[in-house]
Amino acid sequence: MPECPRCHQSVDAQAIVCPHCRTTLKAHGHPGIPLYRATGIEPLCKTCIYDADDSCTYPKRPDARECTLYSDRLPVSVSPLNKSSSRFLTKGWFRQNSVWLVLVGLVILSLWLALR
Repeated sequence: MPECPRCHQSVDAQAIVCPHCRTTLKAHGHPGIPLYRATGIEPLCKTCIYDADDSCTYPKRPDARECTLYSDRLPVSVSPLNKSSSRFLTKGWFRQNSVWLVLVGLVILSLWLALR
């Protein structure tokens, strides 16, 4: 059984919070939560935002090769838009805002019918 990084008491492997000191066990494995694994020789902690701000409570820190809460602290590189990617972004915007578009369409239709 793993132990809590703060009070060093044994905790259940699927516990989200330490039952003894109430410390949140961020990086411990839980069913249904994706597990991130290092692909190269560097551990995940080198590029994790929780290691950078010192809020990680994972006992294997700073040499963790796998973690459930990994969040990349490096900025995502932005590539220039080409014709197909801009079409994809437009399609995604319409899909994301489809409810609002339908509501606006209904309001315009009702105003047109009322003024007719």
